[in-house]
Amino acid sequence: MNLILLGPPGAGKGTQAKLLEDKKGFKQLSTGDMLRGAVAAGTEMGRKAKEVMDKGQLVSDDIVISIISERLDQPDVKKGFILDGFPRNTAQAEALDRMLEEKGLKLDAVIEMKVDDEELVKRIAGRYTCAKCGKGYHDAFEKPKVAGVCDVCGSTEFVRRADDNEKTVRDRLVVYNKQTAPLVDYYGRTGVLHKVNGMADIGVVTRQIEDVLGRA
Repeated sequence: MNLILLGPPGAGKGTQAKLLEDKKGFKQLSTGDMLRGAVAAGTEMGRKAKEVMDKGQLVSDDIVISIISERLDQPDVKKGFILDGFPRNTAQAEALDRMLEEKGLKLDAVIEMKVDDEELVKRIAGRYTCAKCGKGYHDAFEKPKVAGVCDVCGSTEFVRRADDNEKTVRDRLVVYNKQTAPLVDYYGRTGVLHKVNGMADIGVVTRQIEDVLGRA
């Protein structure tokens, strides 16, 4: 089964993709990981991507599609794939559809994880981790049992990602809503779009997605 998980930053796409990969055997395909893998492997498309990235430029849609195409030919994807981070706009979606059709493949479901913008800001801006062991915490949802002390290793040093702040999160949401949200309309017209409540607990979201897969 071939899937796309849609949703803004912080919606939980990566978490759900990993759970599906572990449980169903579908392969999570991140465009970032695929680009790095192609560059490391020295494939033709990997060399082209490296030339572009070394110049500080964005890799073209054609190169990204070609790298995804190469990745889909590998045996570990035969049970199905979950695209993470692609497509980001309707032009990429159209190019992806053409590539899949050439391979005799199709998308079985596109699942939109619906999350309120204000909830996303709260989710992301509140995240921090233990500087020593990497254990994740949250200002509202998951505080250390003892304030200022890591539950796992006892460290008192914590860090926050520079881009996990309210302004950056809101800026990323503006970009998402402008560029990526139109994909909802695109896939809605093709009949493969399904919506789940991404604000629910992780396990509840997983069950919603499994229900969609049972009907797809």
